[in-house]
Amino acid sequence: MLRKLFLLATSGVILSLASLASAQSDIYYSARYDYRVETVVDGLVQPWSLAWLPGGDMLVTEKPGRLRVVRNGQLLPEAIPGTPEVLYNGQGGLFEVLPHPNFNENRWVYLSFSKPVGDSSTTAVVRGRFENDRLTNVVEIFAAKASGRPGHYGGKMAFDNDGHLFLSLGDRQADPNVDQLHHPAQDTSNHHGVIVRLNDDGSVPDDNPFVGDSTALPEIWSYGHRSPQGLAFHPETGDLWMTEHGPFGGDELNRIEPGKNYGWPVIGHGRNYVSGSPIHEGLYKEGMEQPVHFWVPSIATSGLMVYTGDKFPLWYGSIFAGGLAGEELAHLMLSDDYRSVVVEETLAYGMGRIRDVRQGPDGYIYLAISDQRGQPTRVVRLVPVE
Repeated sequence: MLRKLFLLATSGVILSLASLASAQSDIYYSARYDYRVETVVDGLVQPWSLAWLPGGDMLVTEKPGRLRVVRNGQLLPEAIPGTPEVLYNGQGGLFEVLPHPNFNENRWVYLSFSKPVGDSSTTAVVRGRFENDRLTNVVEIFAAKASGRPGHYGGKMAFDNDGHLFLSLGDRQADPNVDQLHHPAQDTSNHHGVIVRLNDDGSVPDDNPFVGDSTALPEIWSYGHRSPQGLAFHPETGDLWMTEHGPFGGDELNRIEPGKNYGWPVIGHGRNYVSGSPIHEGLYKEGMEQPVHFWVPSIATSGLMVYTGDKFPLWYGSIFAGGLAGEELAHLMLSDDYRSVVVEETLAYGMGRIRDVRQGPDGYIYLAISDQRGQPTRVVRLVPVE
């Protein structure tokens, strides 16, 4: 026992010294790569989402409601005009920016945001043409039938290979302790806690799983979610992956399948924030899906990415998930069939709240660092050390 305690203590000292040396040199270490964290641009206010246009410009959303452009490594001084009015309150604001897969032909850019509706708000999506550093012809193509407190909006978007737009929608902090089987996230007649699948103009595809069901909204693709914060397709399998916040513990990585129920708040691994008492009926229930991976304690998952670049070839096909409360980047190595997680590794730790993670056109890994908790506001990238 004494030997084990000694080993634990010395290991802690070694890890602390390694972390200190890493911070001082700005070089981090992982199982397969040493890498440097480089600041790409700073001076942003609560950056939420990153995207690139074919010409190389980086688009960055700022949560208060601004769309910014980084061109040739420089942040343009003026925000892009034409963005929608947002409710900037609590977790609300301007969320994701996503260019259309055929941007070169149609110039369409999509924005998700918290839309003010009377005394409340909802999650909405607009589409506009991005030309000459401004948005024009901006049209709302979707607004969720869900309201509540200013939180759990979702707002993550992704296109599949067929040009369908997927959008995550949270449960809007509906009370999980009251009549769980009739919780809004278990009710497909509203948009609380769902993933929706749309055509690129906001219409509903004919082959959605609930088309023809009079008790369900036809745009719903999956349901039973709490606060989905990451959304990405795997290029090898076409699988849709999603991360979502649990309550006090129980963040999840899910592989999303059409029509499936992912269990919130009936099953899960989290507990009540204040009392620590159980929330759920249990961990399993027939007809409800299990997560592929979960975090206890929570890291407060954020952006999600599947890496396909050439700068870190041994990470090809891996999933990367940002962490807000955890202030970390989780690297999830998948099995050979890309269906399950075999190894988790913590990267880019202690730099602040990681709001988004993206692969840049240069093959490097880019992170948007939020400015909450006094941390600097910036976009950084991970670059391998030769």
